[in-house]
Amino acid sequence: MSVKPRGRPKSFHDKTDQNTVQALDRGLQILTHVAAHPGRTLSEIAEATGEAVATVYRALVTLQGHDMVELEEPGQFWHIGPGAFRTGSAFLRRTKVVERARQSMDQLMRDTGETANLGAELRDEVVFLAQVETHETIRAFFAPGTKGPMHSSGIGKALLAWYPEEKTRGIIARQGLMKFTSLTLTSEHSLLRDLAHTRERGFSIDDQERAEGMRCVAAPIFNAHAEPVAGISVSGPAFRMGISEATRFGALVRAAADRVTEATGGAQP
Repeated sequence: MSVKPRGRPKSFHDKTDQNTVQALDRGLQILTHVAAHPGRTLSEIAEATGEAVATVYRALVTLQGHDMVELEEPGQFWHIGPGAFRTGSAFLRRTKVVERARQSMDQLMRDTGETANLGAELRDEVVFLAQVETHETIRAFFAPGTKGPMHSSGIGKALLAWYPEEKTRGIIARQGLMKFTSLTLTSEHSLLRDLAHTRERGFSIDDQERAEGMRCVAAPIFNAHAEPVAGISVSGPAFRMGISEATRFGALVRAAADRVTEATGGAQP
C-alpha cells in the first residue's frame, strides 16, 4: 500500500494562467488558515480551504520563502513563521498607543489582579493589540491579533459608545448582533441603551455577553481630535469579578485609559 506524502504532492503541474491578484488572495487565505489552525498537513489545509493540493503547495512554498510559514519535520506539519510576526508587528508600530499603554496596563493588572487588554477597531471588529496577563491560574487570554465582534466586547462597546451614532448604527447594520450567550445584547435598541449607560458612567461592562463566566470592563482612549481610537480593559472570571467588583474596577480602567490618552497627546471629548 502506498502512502501519499503529507507535506507535498508527488507531482506538481499547475498550468492555470492565474490572475496575480487572485493568486495573492488565495495565498493570504491559506496564510490566515495556517495562523488559525497550526500544525495541519498539506492535504488538511487543501481540504479545509477548498483549494487544489498543488495550488496550496505552491502558495505554502512561496510563503515559506519569505519566512511567513514553516514546515515542521518530521510529519510535514505547517506552522506560522517569524516573517508573519514581523509583518504583523508593523501594525502595532503604526501608533504610539501600544508603547504608551504598557505602563498603565501593568499598573492596572496589579491594581485589579486581573488581565489587562488593549484593543482597537479594525474593519468593524475589535482586534486585540496587547495584553498583560494576571498571575492567577484561571484568567482571560486574547493573543495579539485576535479579533472579535464589537457588540459583545468590553472594548468594542467602549468604542461604540463614543462613536457618532451614525457610525455605530452602520457597524451594527453590517456586522449584525450575533448571540453568543443568554446575556448577549441582540437588539439594536438594547445595545444603544447599554451604550448610553456606558457614556454616563465612563466605562463599559461586558457582563458574560461573549463567554459565559467571563466579565470585562473597558474604557476608550482618544486621539487629538477627541475621537475614540482604542480601548483598554480588564477581564476575568465572573466568580472573581462580580458586578460590584466590575463597577469598582471601572474607575481604575477609566483612569488608565485617560492616562494613555494624555500620554499620546489625545484630548477628552
